Amino acid sequence: MNDFHPFGWYAAKMAPHLPKKAFQPVKSRLFGGLAYVGLVIAGILAVSLFHLHPVWNLLISVVLGFSFAALGFLGHEILHGTVVRTPWLRDLLGAIAFWPLCTGPKLWRKWHNASHHVHTQHEEKDPDAWPSMEKLAKSRLLSWVYRIPFPIRASFAFSSLSVMFTVHSIRMLFYFFKDFRRKNRAVVLFQFFLPWATWLGLLWLVGWEKWFFAFLLPLLVANTIVMSYISTNHRLNPLVPVNDPLANSLSVTVPKWVDILHFHFSHHTEHHLFPAMSSKYYPLVKTYIKQMWPDRYHEMPMGKALAALWKTPRVYYEHNELIEPKQGHVYGTLGNGLDPDRIVHRELETEKQPRSAKKRAKTKKAAGQGNL
Repeated sequence: MNDFHPFGWYAAKMAPHLPKKAFQPVKSRLFGGLAYVGLVIAGILAVSLFHLHPVWNLLISVVLGFSFAALGFLGHEILHGTVVRTPWLRDLLGAIAFWPLCTGPKLWRKWHNASHHVHTQHEEKDPDAWPSMEKLAKSRLLSWVYRIPFPIRASFAFSSLSVMFTVHSIRMLFYFFKDFRRKNRAVVLFQFFLPWATWLGLLWLVGWEKWFFAFLLPLLVANTIVMSYISTNHRLNPLVPVNDPLANSLSVTVPKWVDILHFHFSHHTEHHLFPAMSSKYYPLVKTYIKQMWPDRYHEMPMGKALAALWKTPRVYYEHNELIEPKQGHVYGTLGNGLDPDRIVHRELETEKQPRSAKKRAKTKKAAGQGNL
């Protein structure tokens, strides 16, 4: 699919078919957030104040982790201005929702709203995009990582989902910190460190064992849930020259009850088309996308998307394919030959059109073969 359109092009064609209320804030989403906050407080108090059997603590930790993740999804929605529009209230509620994930609202809006959404799947400008062969060749660390056998690397990548959102948030603090005005830098640091201070304060109050069940294990569970969605949002899609949500985004399907509890976060293409719309209306948006552009829309079950991620590498080749540098195995992306039901690769060396000597050298360098 080479005829790209910016998200505004799609939105302009769909907006007349959508009800006016779909473009208004939905304050009732806060009732769901209040329920999750209640669960979090009750769960932490139960673990901290009572000497429960480890099995009960484990079950409470899972509920806490699910609630942490769901609050993160709500925080994402709040900070897009789809729940309340008043800036100070939006940031306050967003900060509370993101408190368990320790991400401040000012950093999140810079990283996610102003950068990721504006430059989705742009090789240089999207902070969440995965590297191309050219970028891999310039990084000694990445080149070393991609010499590790693919099965080992894939196993590590999936196990790291349990910490990746937290790690990436810390990385984004360093990445964007210099871009904030001096007067805002103190606020960004305060919003980042205050949640951590409260959770470390809880550690001081209740000790390591109870803190593990009250916060650390739930944080790992929440990371896994959140990153299972985020990993499927774009990583099977190509890098694109135009921010086209139907080309660069994937929506996944989950059981309806899960979708409701997760504030329809699975509807990711819909979100990139209408980021300022409450996710309450994304199922309706999906209906119109399928009617108007059925051949361009990418959707698959969450399990199938995760399996496809497991079977494919995360380095881009020529922007619209994925490559395993060491073996020279090339895979398609969504819209460019990737079949999630039958994932196969082609050998780089069997290409009919030979590439330039410069590109061959970059491939060898990225694969650690530059001195051979």
